Amino acid sequence: MASPLKTSSGYSDVIAPSNPESPNPHIETKLAPPFSSLLRPGFFPPPIIQPNQIPQPTVGIPSLNSVIQPNQISSPAVRTLSPNPVVQPNQVRTPSPSSVSPVNGIRAGGPGPHLSTPPGPPRFSSPLQPAAVPFRTSPASPQPPAFSSGSSLPTSSPPQYSNGAFELQHQASDASEDISPVNESTNVLFSANKVLKQKKLLNTPSLGFGALVSPGREISLGPQIIQRDPHRCQNCGAYANFYCNILIGSGQWQCVICRNLNGSEGEYIASSKEELRTLPELSSPFVDYIQTGNKRPGFVPVSDSRMSAPVVLVIDECLDEAHLQHLQSSLHAFVDSLPPTTRIGIVLYGSTVSVYDFSEESTASADVLPGRVSPSQESLKALIYGTGLYLSPVHASGHVAHSIFSSLRPYKLNLPEASRDRCLGTAVEVALAVIQGPSAELPRGVMKRSGGDSRIIVCAGGPNTHGPGSVPHSPSHPNYPYMEKAALKWMENLGREAHRRNTVVDILCAGTCPVRVPILQPLAKASGGVLILHDDFGEAFGVNLQRASTRTAGSHGLLEVRCSDNIFITQVIGPGEEANADNHESFKNDSSLSVQMLSVEEMQCFTLSMETKSDIKGDYVYFQFSIQYSNVYHADISRVITVRLPTVDSVSAYLESIQDEVASVIIAKRTLLRAKNSSTANDMRATIDERIKDIALKFGSVMPKSKLYRFPKELALLPELLFHLRRGPLLGNIIGHEDERSVLRNLFLNASLDLSIRMVAPRCLMHREGGTFEELPAYDLAMQSDSAVVLDHGTDVFIWLGAELASEAGKSAAALAACRTLAEELTEMRFPAPRILAFKEGSSQARYFVSRLIPAHKDPPYEQEARFPQLRTLTAEQRTKLKSSFIHFDDPSFCEWMRSLKVSPPEPS
Repeated sequence: MASPLKTSSGYSDVIAPSNPESPNPHIETKLAPPFSSLLRPGFFPPPIIQPNQIPQPTVGIPSLNSVIQPNQISSPAVRTLSPNPVVQPNQVRTPSPSSVSPVNGIRAGGPGPHLSTPPGPPRFSSPLQPAAVPFRTSPASPQPPAFSSGSSLPTSSPPQYSNGAFELQHQASDASEDISPVNESTNVLFSANKVLKQKKLLNTPSLGFGALVSPGREISLGPQIIQRDPHRCQNCGAYANFYCNILIGSGQWQCVICRNLNGSEGEYIASSKEELRTLPELSSPFVDYIQTGNKRPGFVPVSDSRMSAPVVLVIDECLDEAHLQHLQSSLHAFVDSLPPTTRIGIVLYGSTVSVYDFSEESTASADVLPGRVSPSQESLKALIYGTGLYLSPVHASGHVAHSIFSSLRPYKLNLPEASRDRCLGTAVEVALAVIQGPSAELPRGVMKRSGGDSRIIVCAGGPNTHGPGSVPHSPSHPNYPYMEKAALKWMENLGREAHRRNTVVDILCAGTCPVRVPILQPLAKASGGVLILHDDFGEAFGVNLQRASTRTAGSHGLLEVRCSDNIFITQVIGPGEEANADNHESFKNDSSLSVQMLSVEEMQCFTLSMETKSDIKGDYVYFQFSIQYSNVYHADISRVITVRLPTVDSVSAYLESIQDEVASVIIAKRTLLRAKNSSTANDMRATIDERIKDIALKFGSVMPKSKLYRFPKELALLPELLFHLRRGPLLGNIIGHEDERSVLRNLFLNASLDLSIRMVAPRCLMHREGGTFEELPAYDLAMQSDSAVVLDHGTDVFIWLGAELASEAGKSAAALAACRTLAEELTEMRFPAPRILAFKEGSSQARYFVSRLIPAHKDPPYEQEARFPQLRTLTAEQRTKLKSSFIHFDDPSFCEWMRSLKVSPPEPS
């Protein structure tokens, strides 16, 4: 039977905007940035290393002439977002696609497929590319038997172990027996709650199997172990956990990954199983180990007064007056929003770099460096050791920052925006040096940390055309291809240097001038930051300034994944790169995947694709995720999450357990990874078509007296989600500029499930009398002239007012205000903050809204009612009026698209 939490394409959900006087739970949506590299298990096929992602760490990084530091962003002068959306009293919310309850770290939603690398149409294949670094394959060393006789413990695999260990016997205690995990973690979400035993079907590329891992997502209910090292398997490195079998008499425990028998130094010796349950790691599937000291050699501590990591604004001074006015307003509001202890710095760049001095209170003064070359060590020393104060707490220098922003002047020369000299690369180098300060003189290998990641926030209005990392003003320049290649490499190295110095570089672009995204993207990506495009320097830009600066980020992040029963990871997508062997502790038979995280933030996510080497024999398979990082308080965290999934022989039971939303996001990310331009995006749309046909062929059935295949009823929501992906902004043609597509793709590949599912399929909410909202399928049938509709598409939120409603001034104003409040509440925690656009039916901007809805008006009435039940509440006159309002165009409806693939659309659940 399908999970009761599966979402329906025809469900309705009533929400009311919040009352500011009554606190209520708020709806959170989170985001994050792409990568694909990895460590593969010893003798298993290697994970796919994707081209054009974060380069391998074995590549040498050319040294830069100056020290680099992170950038920060200021927040705009905008209306304060209302913090909490309110659910209407006495009404029950149906779980929405982004708010499904997790179970044991597995999100329970609609059924959803898994996948392998999406190949080009029409065949599905999963080619494995060789990894850049060979993996260790240490010989297995047999373990002595624990006991000679007695009853065997339940295990997830047959008694014969691949590492030579014998079956645990005699007085064993299964710590997880008769215990259900009390706490649930949403840090790990699998595409299915069960694992199919048959290798051939589990590894079906069109459906696949995988997980979404959010390393930085906070878990408020998880147990913590302070100042104690974890017990780890001496064979494979796995951690003792809730599911491991324990000999309560001797304290030995059996690893769930390799089944090796390990000692616990007497800590697990107990008189009963209940006594073992008092230990945090044996009472919950996830636990945090916290070390508050620092064991790194050569560590130089930083005083509490410097705990707040600095934020440096790097600002483009080549702006026209209109853009500059908006930017000034956003910068003023940004400084006012910062905590008083936050240290800020201000750097301007054009043809030169100006570093502003906070020691001058009466005037805005700056030290100026040339921008055509990287700053020399001598000039940086003169700057750092001089009398200037370039980083200062807001409470001491906020008024100076305001005077600096007010002193900015528009660009004076008569040159086109794209031709103005901008030395963005040099400015970031100088900002890094300012953040690092005198510690740049410390011996190499000695690290000074200022509490988590520092941030450099670049406010850019045009391309980098001057100095290091620049390209010519015109792409028609005869040396442009060579200079572009050199600029890409230089920017990537600059980003890596920033990451080495615990500095994240975010680049916020605005205006109408092309910024040449491919040149700037490597700088942001390699440092662990993001690049965002805005229409102007106004509201959305200002909100993103504020949210970029306040994001909590950990450093020195390492993700390790271990799987049991011959399951191995074939591909990873996310904000990281393959970890060097020196960066983590290794064990003799450690076949884990190790990923170095560029930063550790709540809104980031890694996408793992998995396969099995052979048929699974046991009743359970185990997955363990270890996330190690240093938080902003200098504490070293080791977060361990262990997941146990049951195995099944029944294909139907497996399909019932598939989580539509998780599976569709995994499919979408693997597909988007290959859609690098408009041409390959067209190929990937064809791949989506082939995927649907392949799933119907392998898991569906032929309809009687028809040539159509019946799509599996257990996966009712999946095709519709993929149809939204196929025609939406990620793969479709509704976004005009390739730079915009590139930025969206990079944001999506690193985004959390909450933001990812919204970027794939929009959420549609119709305003009702009394200020409530009804959630409806994202079909054009929602465009009813007497209604207002909110459409949340991740990076954009649209408010549509019907013509009949818009003609009544009072009603339309109230509806617009309620919609605006709801939009702000839905996105208050989202980064990047989306654009919120409002328009009336029939206006030119309404095309943004219409293009993102499924054109269901083309379907026959019985199908419309089945998939959009709200139609039944309309009178005959209202339905006639709605039908006559649509304009004919060639885009197929969801049902037409499915039938064109010779597949019958699944019945709505």
